[in-house]
Amino acid sequence: MTSNTGPAAVAFDAVVLAGGRAARLGGADKPGVRVGGRALLDRVLAACSAATTTVVVAAPRPTARPVVWAREEPAGGGPLAALDAGLRRTAADLVVVFSADLPFLRERTVRDLVAAVGAGDGALLTDPDGRDQPLVAAYRGAALRRELARIAAEGPARAGSGLAGLPLRLLTERLDLARIAEPLAAFDCDTWDDIAAARARIREHGHVVLDEWISAVKDELGIDLDVDTGALLDLARDAAHGVARPAAPLTTFLVGYAAGLAGASGGPQAVAEAARKAAALAARWAEEGEPAQGSPPASGAPAGAAPDAASGGPHAASGSPDAASGGPHAASGSPDAASGGPHAASGSPHAAPADENPGAR
Repeated sequence: MTSNTGPAAVAFDAVVLAGGRAARLGGADKPGVRVGGRALLDRVLAACSAATTTVVVAAPRPTARPVVWAREEPAGGGPLAALDAGLRRTAADLVVVFSADLPFLRERTVRDLVAAVGAGDGALLTDPDGRDQPLVAAYRGAALRRELARIAAEGPARAGSGLAGLPLRLLTERLDLARIAEPLAAFDCDTWDDIAAARARIREHGHVVLDEWISAVKDELGIDLDVDTGALLDLARDAAHGVARPAAPLTTFLVGYAAGLAGASGGPQAVAEAARKAAALAARWAEEGEPAQGSPPASGAPAGAAPDAASGGPHAASGSPDAASGGPHAASGSPDAASGGPHAASGSPHAAPADENPGAR
């Protein structure tokens, strides 16, 4: 269970349906199938992180986040029976309901669904063909309980079977629901082709790769902190270009370490402040490597000559970084070799790419 701590946030619980036979996957353990390095179930749980209580209806298994477990009667009795079992473990007025096979569900979508309920019974997503997706939705708990009780009581042919085996449309047909068209978030993985498409999208679509990686790392490390990744990428770029390429990962590590020392109370602000200080230092460092306009030439050099020409040979001035190893740009940590500076020839193996962090700007 996690707390919904936003100052203007609306409290809600979550029910995730993770049972089923996965017949179209050949009976594979669908909630455990990995997309972007994370199990499908864990991806959905991450999107529900703001829920007060998260209930997973399935046989218990290890998960990246703490949850409450429930089981439908009978086991494998279908989505309505599973929803009924999960709903019994919730208390909030609003309940988000998701299947466990939604690789592109995000916290933003969950918030949008909760906000869209308004005065009605709920809100759900529609797929690219405009069809309702009742397992990507937010509902009023009271409306769900009312309709589930009605369905269970109707139909003499179902006497004794309760909600087992009944279709979801029986639940939604009488509810007052808002609809949101968000095809990507509504995409579910029913087949291996769907799994392959989800994996390909994560690896091939620009900034999606970075967002996916950051989310996966935070889940793996148990970090629930939102930070300005753009600022950190800018810092890494500045450290790489203005100091040396290895400075980029080491600097960002030290920023994270400093923020950690500030304690949990620092939050994202601690990361932002540490990044600001490190970026300012990188800027000062880079400025010192640039010749000041109108500054006197190096000792012994004719006016207007480059510092390297002082001894008559390229990059040969006594004490220059290049002279340390006898080869042009050969010194370890040379600013020019590391950052693609004025002495880094285009195409040189020592020249840094034009932008170490594409998409950082």
